[in-house]
Amino acid sequence: MAAKKIIAICQSGGEFVTNVDGSLSYNGGDAYAIDIDQQTLLSDFKSEVAELFNCSADIMSIKYFLPGNRRTLITISKDKDLQRMVNFLGDSSTVDVFLLLKDVAACNVSNISASRSSRTTVSEAVIPVEAPIDVAVDMAHAVGGFDMDLSNGDPISCIPIGVIDDKQRKAAQQWENTITGVDQRFNSFTEFREALHKYSIAHGFAYRYKKNDSHRVSVKCKTQGCPWRIYASRLSTTQLICIKKMNPNHTCEGAAVKAGYRSTRGWVGSIIKEKLKVSPNYKPKDIADDIKREYGIQLNYSQAWRAKEIAREQLQGSYKEAYNQLPFFCEKIKETNPGSIATFSTKDDSSFHRLFVSFHASISGFDQGCRPLIFLDSIPLNSKYQGTLLAATAADADDGIFPIAFAVVDAETEDNWLWFLLELKSAVSVSRQITFVADFQNGLKKSLAEIFDKCYHSYCLRRLAEKLNKDLKGQFSHEARRFMVNDFYAAAYAPRLEGFQRSVENIKGISPEAYNWVVQSEPEHWANAFFGGARYDHMTSNFGQQFYNWISEAHELPITQMVDALRGKMMEAIYTRRVESNQWKTKLTPSKEEKLEKEMSIARSLQVLLSHGSTFEVRGESVDVVDIDHWDCSCKGWQLTGLPCCHAVAVFECIGRSPYDYCSRYFTTESYRLSYAESIQPVPNVDRPVQGELTEAGVIVTPPPTKRPPGRPKTKQAESTDIIKRQLQCSKCKGLGHNKKTCKES
Repeated sequence: MAAKKIIAICQSGGEFVTNVDGSLSYNGGDAYAIDIDQQTLLSDFKSEVAELFNCSADIMSIKYFLPGNRRTLITISKDKDLQRMVNFLGDSSTVDVFLLLKDVAACNVSNISASRSSRTTVSEAVIPVEAPIDVAVDMAHAVGGFDMDLSNGDPISCIPIGVIDDKQRKAAQQWENTITGVDQRFNSFTEFREALHKYSIAHGFAYRYKKNDSHRVSVKCKTQGCPWRIYASRLSTTQLICIKKMNPNHTCEGAAVKAGYRSTRGWVGSIIKEKLKVSPNYKPKDIADDIKREYGIQLNYSQAWRAKEIAREQLQGSYKEAYNQLPFFCEKIKETNPGSIATFSTKDDSSFHRLFVSFHASISGFDQGCRPLIFLDSIPLNSKYQGTLLAATAADADDGIFPIAFAVVDAETEDNWLWFLLELKSAVSVSRQITFVADFQNGLKKSLAEIFDKCYHSYCLRRLAEKLNKDLKGQFSHEARRFMVNDFYAAAYAPRLEGFQRSVENIKGISPEAYNWVVQSEPEHWANAFFGGARYDHMTSNFGQQFYNWISEAHELPITQMVDALRGKMMEAIYTRRVESNQWKTKLTPSKEEKLEKEMSIARSLQVLLSHGSTFEVRGESVDVVDIDHWDCSCKGWQLTGLPCCHAVAVFECIGRSPYDYCSRYFTTESYRLSYAESIQPVPNVDRPVQGELTEAGVIVTPPPTKRPPGRPKTKQAESTDIIKRQLQCSKCKGLGHNKKTCKES
């Protein structure tokens, strides 16, 4: 059967416009039509599009709208994304595809060569500049007497235009005529200062203010004796600013080259703003490289990082104001997604304390289709005001991450965890006995027992192993610790008591102290041989890695936009999984179907003997007893995973029963579809709420007192329990923590 052909209407060069209902429209630009199908490779598609639009495929970002949803753009980054787009279209024969260029160099709009002479003043029009002129940095010039090179923090060195090659001059040439001479008018002093700033970069000289206030601006060349001057003041009876006097001549060629130029973080921020809009992950190193290449200005890493912070705040809005939008934001979530929970609280001084969000689609999906298993974990936020995100996630029928609820709190404390669990209890049904996989510290052990009195608490095996490794560090060699940690994992996963005892005895053989540590760590909360709840073979709390990746992509946004970015990711995931699952034809989800087929393959080599009633003896490499009425096998695999083990499957084949009838209902395609039956709806005006709506809330929320420390965020991770770093060991005395050169016994 021939593959279905789709016509992709590829559009570029226009812009997106937000409609009144929150949907997006694309206006302007060019369009070309290309045939694609399910076998089309993304690389081939990009190559053809690049040829049509005469651009490079490397700088191309491809996006499209989901059917019936023109609010969220979906990115195509791999072949599977392209195939998924074709599948989503259903009976439609066309799809609109939008091309965004990730890194477009500024156009060279001026043919006038770089000059320091008066001929730059003869132009009759001002060349439009690419960067917006209302940048925050210019507020530093509103006070008279400030020298340009002292404004807004650290100076940034610049190579004057005269010594920059043609490639480096390309971006700056467009600014040669931002100042044209006497009688040129501007809407504000801010606009004039911005134009002067760009003009000085294009012509490679430094300047200083003689007068700089709300009535007049008088500027001279910074080089002593140079006659270049400019004076601007307000036109009488108007708000316009006019250049009244200007001497355009420079006599300081050599001196200017030595003096160089000092720019500001705010100026760099205004330059990179457009690139940051297209590429949110624009790295400081790349910023510094691009600014040097395009403008000849040399930035160090910290200057580029601060410039990125300024640009981000110009694009995203104030981090501080976002906290004050929380009352409005919570009301909008509940209004657009009825049945959702969105609450926040402040401290006595009105500073932010904590925010809890759980969407109705998540609440319903967990209760209807997910197994009663919840993972609790925390993720530190490296945003401007720090904080921590607490997350409660579940596993869907295909073992995919299913976010239930999350909270942003000022710090990870026992009180905040207690509050989070109380809010979580109001969201999820407690009619089922829930198993929690969570840390044993931060008061979680006590809080879970108090709030969910009939729940099971499984200690996170990763955290336990990290604590064991940390407590043993300095006492044992690398090899000894590696063996003990491996035996600890073996003890945890052992399904029966004898296996557990065998593993802990191995630990005892290395260290009685480590053995005592393991015995006293409450194995009933982490070892399969003793644990009473149903974990479905999940032993660690960091199950929701995909959700944490979403957070890492959004954690630098203001708080309301960060939460809305997570909402968008969840909304897209729900829609995508719902569409994909509609194509499944099996009773179980794909991953569970694959696991059951493996057990069925192994079962063919086993021998089954009838013992008594519903009890059977199964012989293979071992002898196991299966009780099909109680869904029990002596290997414990059936009970631990929720899927029949190979021994049970051998019995079913022997007596003519279907193994599918003995699988947990939480692994069925039907349960998976129930999990994603409800949708998360968009929340409009998150980043720019109407002022009247803000004032109606009537509650003032200020940022928390904690701020991100200066410098790059520290990202030290806990030492891996799988690959423990080799500890320094002296080759002379065999002691730990030093080498032969520093050995005190020498």
